[in-house]
Amino acid sequence: MEFNIATIKGDGIGVDVTDAAMAVIGAAQRRVGGFSILFHEVDAGAAYYRETGRDISPEAERAARELDAILLGAIGLPTVRHEDGTEITPHLRLREEFQLYAGVRPVKAYANTPQRLADPRARSIDFIVLRECTEGLFYSAATHKRKGIANDDEVQDILRITRPTTEKLHDFAFHLARKRKERGGKGRVTCVDKSNVFRSMAFFRKIFDERAVAFPDIRADHNYIDAQALDLVRKPWEFDVMVMENMFGDILSDLGGGLVGGMGIASCAEIGDAHGLFQPAHGSAPDIMGEDKANPLAAILSGALMLDYLADRSGNETLVAAAELINDTVAAAFEANRIRPMEYGGEMGTKAVTRELIAMIETP
Repeated sequence: MEFNIATIKGDGIGVDVTDAAMAVIGAAQRRVGGFSILFHEVDAGAAYYRETGRDISPEAERAARELDAILLGAIGLPTVRHEDGTEITPHLRLREEFQLYAGVRPVKAYANTPQRLADPRARSIDFIVLRECTEGLFYSAATHKRKGIANDDEVQDILRITRPTTEKLHDFAFHLARKRKERGGKGRVTCVDKSNVFRSMAFFRKIFDERAVAFPDIRADHNYIDAQALDLVRKPWEFDVMVMENMFGDILSDLGGGLVGGMGIASCAEIGDAHGLFQPAHGSAPDIMGEDKANPLAAILSGALMLDYLADRSGNETLVAAAELINDTVAAAFEANRIRPMEYGGEMGTKAVTRELIAMIETP
């Protein structure tokens, strides 16, 4: 089966890591067979905005809408901003336009990477921060929804929680926990909120409890956001899938990345009913663009998430095998100390890490 991917390399190291992800996906495709991935490169980002006054090209918008998935490198340059001081963020508009409500942020510890916690159980960290991506406090971020007061004395942003989106999000969380349980996961979903203070969060938890009834095989519990941040330092190995509002997820996913070595392995999938966008969760790091220093693993692991997504949509099991091959190869490469990214104090740059992974994939 043939799959066509709208590919936005974007800014800074987005170019470097996207090239790496495409190369590794190509190696997995050749090894497994049974499918074909075609990458269609289109323009978006801060550099494109600086040149054209648009943050995304018409071709990119069309490709994102019509093709099978979106692969994004990184967007943003510190010197290129809107008049109100905010960064160039066309991907936020794509989230809104395509209703990519389920932001999947895996956090997994690998061997021979920096361990921030002394407890040996930290080596078993493997959880998902599931971040709602279209509402919450980010609701005001889309340009056409900047409402309310905004002047030199006061600014207000709107936090929005709706039942239809929240129901879909919680169902996604339980299905994801069930899928992970089939592969040896804990079968647990934790609703992270601040329902003791905010009506919006009480509503979020109420809907969680309603949807949990349909998944008796999955443990459902709650945690306040402040307590959850504490628990991710005290006992992160106990958690499986954590579902939360947009801003909470934005913060905890970076905390999770810090627990397992850094944002260089922080992959991300943003999934809606009809579209999926896949990107590393790190920024564009323009200071090291083109210097062969970036850790490409977050983009590569995001590529594996994309293959899994395409498998779910198409029923093509060879895509699952390819995704597992990439994930297993990354884990095996760390275990054997065959990849040593500069981000972790090693000597291997973007190209060296990518070449080593491809060599391991291509060797039966």
